[in-house]
Amino acid sequence: MSARQRELYDKVKNAREWFSLHDNQIGEDGARAIAETLKVNTTLTKINLTENQIGDAGARAIAETLRVNTTVTDLGLWKNQIGDAGAHALSAALKVNKTLIKIDLNGNQIGDAGAQAIAETLKVNTTLANLGLHNNKLGDAGATAIAEMLKVNKMLTSLSLDNNQIGNAGALAIAEALKVNKTLTWLNLSENQIGDAGAQAIAEALKVNTTLPCLVLQQNQIGDAGAHAIAEALKVNNTGLIVLFLNENEIGNAGAQAIAEALKVNTTLIVLLLGDNQIGDAGAQAIAEAFKSGAELH
Repeated sequence: MSARQRELYDKVKNAREWFSLHDNQIGEDGARAIAETLKVNTTLTKINLTENQIGDAGARAIAETLRVNTTVTDLGLWKNQIGDAGAHALSAALKVNKTLIKIDLNGNQIGDAGAQAIAETLKVNTTLANLGLHNNKLGDAGATAIAEMLKVNKMLTSLSLDNNQIGNAGALAIAEALKVNKTLTWLNLSENQIGDAGAQAIAEALKVNTTLPCLVLQQNQIGDAGAHAIAEALKVNNTGLIVLFLNENEIGNAGAQAIAEALKVNTTLIVLLLGDNQIGDAGAQAIAEAFKSGAELH
C-alpha cells in the first residue's frame, strides 16, 4: 500500500457516520484503499466520492466491499468515469447488500448494458430507494430495461434519468411501467428527446397512476399535441400529481390553452412550470383566465 493509499485508509478508518472526498482525483488505487477500509469501519453510513476518476476498476473495488459492509446507506459516485463494467460489478453487489438505500451514479458513462444490469438487480433488491442515473448514456434500450424493472420493484421511490438520450420509445416503455408501479414519488426525465408521442403515452399512464406526485419533463421536445394529452390527464388525475415541470419544451398557445382548461377542474396540482416554451399572448391569457375562474397553483 502506497503512502497515499495508507493516508486514505486511515482517514476512512477513523471516520464517523459521514465522509466526503469530493474532487480529490484519488483514482482506482485510492478507491481500492477506501474499499478495504470500509470492510472494517462499522460506523460510516454516508460516503461521497464524487469526481475522483475511480473508473470501472475502482467501482469494482467498492462493489466487493458492498458485499460485506453492513453500515453504509448512502453512496455518492457522481462523475467518476464509471462505465458498463463498473455498473455490472455494483449491480452484482447490490444483489447481496441489504443496507444501501441511496446510490448516486450521475455523470458517468453507463450505457444500456449497464442499465440492464442495474435493472435486473433492482428486480430483486428490496432496500434501494433512491437511484441517480442523470447524465449517462442509457438511451431508449437502457430506459426500457429500467421500465421493466419498475413494473416489479416495490422499493424505489426516487429515480433520475435526466440527460440520457431517451426518446419516445424509452418514454413509451416507462409509461407502461407507470401504469402498474405504485412506489415512485419522484421521476426526472428532463433533458431528453421525448416528443409528443412519448408525452401522450405518459399522459395515458397518469390517468391511472395516482401515486406519483412529482414528474419532471422539462427540456424535451414536447409540443402542443403532447401538452393537450397531458391536459386531458390532469382532468382525470386528481389524487396523485402535485408537481409537474414542462418548461423548456415546444408548447405553443394551443397546448397552453388545453392546460388552462384542465387547471379549471384539477384540484391537486400545486407546482406547474411552463416557462421557456413557445407560448404567446393567447396562451398566457388562457392560463390567466384559468386562475380567475378559481384554479390555484401555489
